Amino acid sequence: MTTTLPEARRPPGTSPRDRQRRSSRPARRRNWVGGLAGWLWLVVVAVPLYWTLITSLKAQSHYYASNPLVPPGDPTLDNYRLVVESDFLRYFLNSVVVTAGAVVPAVVCSFMAAYAIVRGRHLQVLRAMNGLFLMGLAIPLQATVIPVYLIIIKLQLYDSLPALILPSIAFAVPLSVLVLANFVRDVPKELFDSMRVDGATEWTTMWRLAAPLTRPAILTVTIFNALTIWNGFLLPLVLTQSPERRTLPLALWTFQGQYGVNVPAVLAAVVLTTLPVLILYAFGRRQLLSGLTAGFSR
Repeated sequence: MTTTLPEARRPPGTSPRDRQRRSSRPARRRNWVGGLAGWLWLVVVAVPLYWTLITSLKAQSHYYASNPLVPPGDPTLDNYRLVVESDFLRYFLNSVVVTAGAVVPAVVCSFMAAYAIVRGRHLQVLRAMNGLFLMGLAIPLQATVIPVYLIIIKLQLYDSLPALILPSIAFAVPLSVLVLANFVRDVPKELFDSMRVDGATEWTTMWRLAAPLTRPAILTVTIFNALTIWNGFLLPLVLTQSPERRTLPLALWTFQGQYGVNVPAVLAAVVLTTLPVLILYAFGRRQLLSGLTAGFSR
């Protein structure tokens, strides 16, 4: 004699419907090869970072006498003190001025250009402008160093911070326009029509409607351009000469030449230079990745 428990008294997962659902689910196979490759890549990335950090805490006299992967028994901050006393704060301020002075105008101009390309009335002219921006993505920075150098000389801006800001703006605009235009294009047309019916101008519509709705894309291009300009090395190397105009990446090169074999001091400068980038990436990594992938897939 078989008894049937009521539906409410049956243990969870024992009903025929639950058993049918479990049997219909495909069995998930563990990707051991992908997991092993992921762990190997983590080791490849983590070991140099670990070595850089522990070496920056070692004294110069103990660097060659100890195992490079063993943490120091008596860590010291003398290397960081030496770097800070060698005009590191001036180089840091120069990098901040160049990055902020290039990112803000580049993002604002790119957003206005993207809005004009998507919502403009002169389609042929705007398509030509869009193609011009896309052509800018195909031109690498290394191919334009000599023309940029000659232009900066003609403008009498050589060995100044504006000489770094202006080319950085030009190279940040094409990708920013591409990403922002894709996001502006996804804003429903009915919202623009309703703003126009209410009597709003194009300027008001752009900043009151399009800007808030495309905020993830604006944050994405801001973070991406800030990281790129902060790590820039070629433009400061070509367009500046005096030590007072050096940025942090160029200052690392001079630290290496100045200290010679003082590897812990050089790595201390690397840690101080990378720290703002890591903080910025830690706060904006989700916006950066989601914004870029959404911008290219839409």
